[in-house]
Amino acid sequence: MDKIIIRGGNRLSGTVPVSGAKNAALTLLPCALLTEEPVTLRNLPRLADIDGFQHLLNQFGVSTSIAGARPEDFGRVMTLQATRLTSTVAPYDLVRKMRASILVLGPLLARAGEATVSLPGGCAIGNRPIDLHLKALEAFGAQIELAAGYVRAIAPDGGLPGGDYSFPIVSVGATENALMAAVLARGTSTLHNAAREPEIVDLCNLLVAMGAQIEGIGTSDLTIHGVNRLHGATYMVMPDRIEAGSYACAAAITGGDIILAGARAEDMAATIQALRDANVLVEQVRGGLRIASDGQLRPVTLSTAPYPGLATDMQAQLMAMLCLANGSSVLTETIFENRYMHVPELNRMGAHIETKGRTAIVHGVSKLHGAEVMATDLRASMSLVIAGLAAEGESQVHRLYHLDRGYERLEEKFALIGADVERVGGD
Repeated sequence: MDKIIIRGGNRLSGTVPVSGAKNAALTLLPCALLTEEPVTLRNLPRLADIDGFQHLLNQFGVSTSIAGARPEDFGRVMTLQATRLTSTVAPYDLVRKMRASILVLGPLLARAGEATVSLPGGCAIGNRPIDLHLKALEAFGAQIELAAGYVRAIAPDGGLPGGDYSFPIVSVGATENALMAAVLARGTSTLHNAAREPEIVDLCNLLVAMGAQIEGIGTSDLTIHGVNRLHGATYMVMPDRIEAGSYACAAAITGGDIILAGARAEDMAATIQALRDANVLVEQVRGGLRIASDGQLRPVTLSTAPYPGLATDMQAQLMAMLCLANGSSVLTETIFENRYMHVPELNRMGAHIETKGRTAIVHGVSKLHGAEVMATDLRASMSLVIAGLAAEGESQVHRLYHLDRGYERLEEKFALIGADVERVGGD
């Protein structure tokens, strides 16, 4: 199993390209199920999760082709075409590897009138139940059956009639599934307290490009007027705001000065504010963002929240950065339970972090030291890399497959900005 070796101490400088957003791409890919015409996605990141979702779509008879793929390029152009659906079943063996697989439920139901998808279960950072997905689909007229670890959704003859649903709590995945189900409904559907993440906006924009009629894009109240059919489209995946924020934390902890090429400030307001509060310079430049730090980090108090609040996916990276702040920071995780599993690993590197329930107190230390550490989830993995970049000596991060799920060719990008990061084969 591969691992990453990091020799810390280098000040990062230069330009790093920001890839297409993983969380957006995994939502855009299932849109191909909604039409028999080709859907082309540009700036698609090269990630294990993207490959896994492509394999899942192939299971339904979707053809996929990659144009102009060169090993040296970041990003890909993929064309997907679901001329005829050959299956509406997402089996356990595929779904268990990637929770985003549940996002085929809505589009399969809308296009084929039925869908059978394995229940995804929990994950390392806590349970993420799909009850809100199912309640929204029921509100739109679907019949839901649960049996033997699978959920089966069935539309009435003639398709979903549409309906109204108000989310009791904000749910990104449930909003996405409901949107994709509603665009082909016979009537008008409304979603209240819908998620507003930039990735939701990206999904809406692709659906509109395919002929959907959606009002309220970017707000918590969405109105979807169902149409008879959708057509193909070519669409550019938005830049990855979490990847951009992760490299920003890496630059900050090393006292670096980098340009995040392609990053969009409007998608990252909460992360940018957290960085500025910690005495990190963030400024818009032509084509991206500049991140600069003199290494004198201030402690901050942060709490994760649904967008436009601070993304839970940035918590671990900011925590790693704050390990070297001059004082104690307080982080509160409100989205997922069990999302502090990186804390013991950071403490192995000399950090001083205490946790109680959903709160973590990060007491800044003068230095970190290299150690062998174990990644527990995607963002936790990046937090360990960030810490390793500033640590004295050599660090080794094991379970690299977590990083490969969400960071496109990480070691190559870090090499562009002067980090000493090497991928090696594990035992």
